[in-house]
Amino acid sequence: MTSRKQSTHQLPRNLFLVSFLIWINVAFAALVEVDFDRMGIVGLAGSFAGFDFSDNATFSFDQSTATFLSRTTDGSISPIASTNSGGRIVAGCTLANTFYFAGSFTSIGGTNASNIASYTLSTGSFAALAGGLDGEVDALYCDQSGGNLWAGGAFRAPISASDSQGFKGGVAVYNVKQNSWSTAPFSGLAGATARVRSITSNPAGSSLYFAGSFLTAFQSNTPQVTGTNNPNVPFSIGATPFSSSLVPIALTSTGTEINSSPSNSRPEFANITNALCPAGADGPNNTWLAQDGSTAVITVRTFEFSTASGLRLGNTFVEGRGTTAFSVLTIPDNQPLTFNYVDPITLSNKSCSESCPLGTDPSVLYQDFLFNGVPQSLTGVQITLTQWKGAGSGLHILQLLSSGAFASAVQSQNLASCFSPAASTSTLSGDWVPEQVSTSIAGTTQPILVASVNVGTPSSSSPSVTWLPYVSASGNYDINLLIPGCTNMQDCAFRTSVKVTINPGGGLPPVITTVRQDVTADATTGIYRGPIYPVGADLQTTITMELADSPFGTGQDGKFQLVADRVQLVLTSVNLTGATGSSFNGSTSSTAGAQTGFGFYEWNLNEKTTVDATGVIPNSTETPTDALGLQLFSALGNDTAADTKFIINAVATHSSGAIFVAGNFTLASGPANIVVFKDNNLVGLPNGGLNGPVNALSVIGDSLFVGGVFSDTASASSNGAFRGIVHYNVTSNTWDALLAGVNGAVTSINIANGKVDVTGSFTLLPTTPNSTTGASADGFATWNISGENWVNSGGFLQGSMSFVANGTGAASEFLAGSVSASRQFGGDGFAVLSNPKGNDDHPVVTPLSAQLDLGGGSTLTQQRRSLQTSPWFARRELVDLVSRQASGQPSALPASPVASAPSVLTGAFWTNTSSSAQTIVLGGNFSFTLGSVNFQNLAFYDPKQTSINGARGAQVNGTVRALEVSDNTLFVGGQFTLSGVQSSGLAIYDLKQQQWDTSFQGLQGSTVVIRSITSPPFKANTVVVAGNFTSAGTLPCQGICQFDTSLKQWAQLGSGIQGDVSTVLYTSNPDLLIAAGSIRLSDGTSANVAAYSFTNSTWSAVGQGTQIPGPVTACEVDNGNFSSIFAAGSSSDGSTPFLTFWNGLTWKTLDSTLQPATSISQLAMVPLRDTHAANGIIEPDRMLLISGTLESNAFGNASSALFDGSAFYPFLVASSSTGGPGFVSQIFHSFSSFSFSQRHFLPIGVVILISVAMATGIVFLLLLIGILWTLFSRRDHDGMAGKYESAEYDDDSLHRPSSLLAHINAATRGAIVGVGLESPYGDHKKNDLHSPTTEGYDNTPYIRSTDTPIDAAPGTLMAGEGDEIAREVHVRYSFEGGGEGELPVSAGTQVTVLDDRDPAWWYARDPNTGREGVIPASYLY
Repeated sequence: MTSRKQSTHQLPRNLFLVSFLIWINVAFAALVEVDFDRMGIVGLAGSFAGFDFSDNATFSFDQSTATFLSRTTDGSISPIASTNSGGRIVAGCTLANTFYFAGSFTSIGGTNASNIASYTLSTGSFAALAGGLDGEVDALYCDQSGGNLWAGGAFRAPISASDSQGFKGGVAVYNVKQNSWSTAPFSGLAGATARVRSITSNPAGSSLYFAGSFLTAFQSNTPQVTGTNNPNVPFSIGATPFSSSLVPIALTSTGTEINSSPSNSRPEFANITNALCPAGADGPNNTWLAQDGSTAVITVRTFEFSTASGLRLGNTFVEGRGTTAFSVLTIPDNQPLTFNYVDPITLSNKSCSESCPLGTDPSVLYQDFLFNGVPQSLTGVQITLTQWKGAGSGLHILQLLSSGAFASAVQSQNLASCFSPAASTSTLSGDWVPEQVSTSIAGTTQPILVASVNVGTPSSSSPSVTWLPYVSASGNYDINLLIPGCTNMQDCAFRTSVKVTINPGGGLPPVITTVRQDVTADATTGIYRGPIYPVGADLQTTITMELADSPFGTGQDGKFQLVADRVQLVLTSVNLTGATGSSFNGSTSSTAGAQTGFGFYEWNLNEKTTVDATGVIPNSTETPTDALGLQLFSALGNDTAADTKFIINAVATHSSGAIFVAGNFTLASGPANIVVFKDNNLVGLPNGGLNGPVNALSVIGDSLFVGGVFSDTASASSNGAFRGIVHYNVTSNTWDALLAGVNGAVTSINIANGKVDVTGSFTLLPTTPNSTTGASADGFATWNISGENWVNSGGFLQGSMSFVANGTGAASEFLAGSVSASRQFGGDGFAVLSNPKGNDDHPVVTPLSAQLDLGGGSTLTQQRRSLQTSPWFARRELVDLVSRQASGQPSALPASPVASAPSVLTGAFWTNTSSSAQTIVLGGNFSFTLGSVNFQNLAFYDPKQTSINGARGAQVNGTVRALEVSDNTLFVGGQFTLSGVQSSGLAIYDLKQQQWDTSFQGLQGSTVVIRSITSPPFKANTVVVAGNFTSAGTLPCQGICQFDTSLKQWAQLGSGIQGDVSTVLYTSNPDLLIAAGSIRLSDGTSANVAAYSFTNSTWSAVGQGTQIPGPVTACEVDNGNFSSIFAAGSSSDGSTPFLTFWNGLTWKTLDSTLQPATSISQLAMVPLRDTHAANGIIEPDRMLLISGTLESNAFGNASSALFDGSAFYPFLVASSSTGGPGFVSQIFHSFSSFSFSQRHFLPIGVVILISVAMATGIVFLLLLIGILWTLFSRRDHDGMAGKYESAEYDDDSLHRPSSLLAHINAATRGAIVGVGLESPYGDHKKNDLHSPTTEGYDNTPYIRSTDTPIDAAPGTLMAGEGDEIAREVHVRYSFEGGGEGELPVSAGTQVTVLDDRDPAWWYARDPNTGREGVIPASYLY
């Protein structure tokens, strides 16, 4: 085999020999480059559950270890490394293109690592993490923003840690950049079994949830809240519970200025204020649109100091418009802002700055974009809409989100916010005077109130102001008092201190603090930290300010001056239950004893303080969600000893704020193993939860997928259909089965690319609950969410898998477990093969997307062989090629490998003429279920829609081994019965009407087995059926018979044969059919390969029957050439497999390395993308693909191997569902014929030089012709003038390209491309021409003068390699194409133009047939 890019420079003879020998060794290791695309769609069929290409590195599996594997987006699986014996991998996540994984192990891939390690895909290397951890690791969380790796489990500390570092167990933090471990900010978690099983984040990514078996203790008790949601804020998946709790800043005040430019010219869309608080749906007067095709700028100026947390933007969809990207600058400092947001499609946390995406899904009402870090102090923002769809950008909603809530002492400043039923208010007592003061932000002022108080006035008699802020949702808040600086107001001497009383509401005790107002510059002073409750009948939060009980200072002129500005509430977390509040200095008006929580703890990543969570936790760090653990402990009976038997294994959050916790527990009130925390309460799920432990949870949209060791709900509501995995609909509060689940425990769930990937200890996807039949799934399965069905996972695994998670780079997922067998590609007996993409050397594999069941048809004993035909070869007489020889009784065909279900043994292609859609028809030994309907052994697969269906009506009861499509009729052959059809082994199905034909006469015999059904390419309305049978109706017709599809009548081929037929093929001679098997002619001649002449109706043995060692199970004619036939089978006694070659004169045995276990199912000649060294058997541009079960002392075991005439190249190795050897039955393709010849391309420089030389010669030739033309024209002018004047105009577009260029190409072929005209295959091959010829037979090779440039010398006039461009066009007029090299096409069809350099005729390919030829250019568009 030689490279396509082989150098053409001359090498010294010895150096060339050395290079060749080195290359041969490499060739056996590299995968042969088969050109699958030249054959159309190529299907691979057989009895296998998975396969590898032969050049994949061999991996040795040890089930006592944990194997670490990667999985690509197409599902293919590759093992990477294994742990030490007894190791386990149970957790993993990706951080900065590195994958971190953990469990219980001491080494991975030869690298010592204690329980945790990293893998870098780009280098393929493993690394330990600073010594590792001293115990098992159960959970990992990769903090993308902080760059840290959080680990949880049953360990105490890192191995390298000292006692002084304060590790308290259960949790540790790894700093990736510093390669070091540190304690968690809360030291660790203890109590119960002191084990952390899950680490997840809240939807905003601002805090972490730790779950497992541990106890927490908080300082104080607080009452629970009733309602926490604001019903006035419409829900959007683009928001989080946190962001939707932020009250929008009112932008409708008279002092606010909002400009937009350029705006749409239509008045109903030109006002930006339409979007501030739209009164209706997206449309006129509720939406603002930018000018068409223009970048728009929206400027919002409040001219006063505001504290904002982010933006709320709702896209418009008017007239197909919409904003797709934007950026924001602050006013007045013009700094770009960085936002955090939730992707409404993936529900993942993301960030953006200079170009932020705005979604275009109409179901997403708005998206909230929060400033990165802390709220921003600003006077406005400038929003630039940089990208759009449709005619231009626009917005339906535009809001500036506050830090939480706010209220002003000046009542006129308390305006109602959008989506709020009421505004904040303030009440006054005493005399207050309004003033307008400058703020610390240049050019801005702020209205405030001022009160003068006599020194010595008691607090109870002083003026006071009470703020009543509108609060959207309950949560933890920091309350700040804003104090104007005294320097600007020139009243520093009058300033004193005030008493501030905060009533949080909800029955919580008040918090009182004292604040000094003698600040020289504007100040924001914290006065409260803790829970605040939403506005309600008895839940109003109030903040009252009055003179302090012991005022600071002496005042001036006997006066104190009090100033009242605004109060600011900064939301820190949502969904409140938990501790009482406190002032910022820690003082409260009451205290209470500690509360205990179980199995759940939240830590705010923005928390600056550190605590010890193994002791009593200060209420300053308690979050509202910590109430989940408190309630869980109470619901479990408040028994710390009993809690050692309970554990929380998984946590998942929903966009509504609901938190699902699951594991192994039963609440005192009844719910078991899974509950939800929503609206501050722990609630059970329907039907009492689940009847077994839960190991994994995963959420996408409103769907929660639950995996574990259960089979039903606690109340047994599904009759066992929830085995191992179940779906819960969050919106409808209902359970749904994933068909019948899996037949074992589920350990891990990962959602990727719209599919749910599941690992565990299971082997089957049962068809019905508790069934022992179904699709094979050994430790790994994939559920299609949209299709609601189990689908092919893309790879093959056998084992007990423990873990799956999203990966990095080309490895979209990583998985691990105890593996006994693995193959890169999975498929229930079928896959589509196509040429590699990009720099990949391997064919692209597209497995059958559907899962086929293990049950189905009967066990296979034989299988059909396919055919390869081409009409492009020269014909030759047969008189001197066949002979007759007497023989004994024919031997039986050798038994083929057992094809246990599911197996696909044959395939065919059908193009629906009404829709032009191409369907792949599959037959074999399998079954599958759609809804409640079970289909058997025959399937229709749509490769574009990746959908599968079955035949309507009766189902094939047995095994299908042969398929053939004739127009809209499907012939089905095998060993089966069909209800409604009297005979067995053959059935006819109307593809258009989707019904069986029961009107034809069937085939008879003691055991009817149909192995081959073919349509002779040169004989219309005829189908040839072959196999094991004795008659067709009353017509004697043994082994092979022809069927007239129009008359529905059988006819014997000549005098018939005796024996079994395995394969039927055709040569380029339209008169000749080749049959192979165990055959004896009617005169007793042994002819395991026989030829039938349609013209003479006679059978003849091909060669000497004794030269073929035994019955033939597979046969191939090389591109229709009768002088090049390959046959394979086994000796008559079944002991020795063989491969033999007919060269036109004799049979020659080609191989002696095949071992007795070999069973060859098919021989198929396939084209190459490379070439191999020339020999006298197979041309350099092709190889013989040998499929079946192959065992050779030359290449070992394989399911398919390639043979170049002198050497074998193992190609594919398949495995069965049990991990044992599988086999390949056949490949089949959509093109009925194709060309083996390759196109060669020259460097551009050489092409230019050749073109210049040819152009120069043509110029001189044209000049000579012109001179001669002028001379003859003058001589004959008088006699011919009238004739030329009356001649009609001749349209060049109807003529073929000049043959001049074709002759030039042919003449220069040897010099330019290195292709000679003499056959390189020896004297006996001289008549075997491998390019199209004219009608008739000639022993002298030649090139047609009418060849197009591409036909005559591929690449002679083409650009450099890789510059070839093909394009799809349509046919305007039908073209019969009766001339040599012309391509017949029908109007309206689509063809691929390969060469359009000739202005009149274009060279094209018909993708439906694979044929190539020229078409008038004017016929195409």
